[in-house]
Amino acid sequence: MDALEKLRQVRLPFADLMGIDLVAADRDHVTAEMVVREDLCTAGSVIHGGAVMALADTLGALATVLNLPEGATGTTTIESKTNFIGPAAAGSTVVATATAIHKGRRTQIWQTRIRTKEGRLVAVVTQTQLHL
Repeated sequence: MDALEKLRQVRLPFADLMGIDLVAADRDHVTAEMVVREDLCTAGSVIHGGAVMALADTLGALATVLNLPEGATGTTTIESKTNFIGPAAAGSTVVATATAIHKGRRTQIWQTRIRTKEGRLVAVVTQTQLHL
């Protein structure tokens, strides 16, 4: 089973609720798309910061799952920092890619870049995941 198939078998109800669609995965990158629905927006019909952060958190956690050391039972986010760069309008699609920065014995650090489908940068999120 390849990495994308493995991640698609992970049950993530909140990611399903948000409409996160995994499109590519390997041990160093995980990519997903998400339609910016009105219920994921703030004033002005642009993506809410919480939706941006939840998208990135989901990808960082899934990427960590692909790299858990033997004996680890899961992962949890212990730190996350988000830089908001620009908006994504309701009805548009955002593409997020988590890329490995550090894969250690107890933690992993992932940076997720979220762009509009047209390539405009929306946010950069850096998070630290702890192995459980």
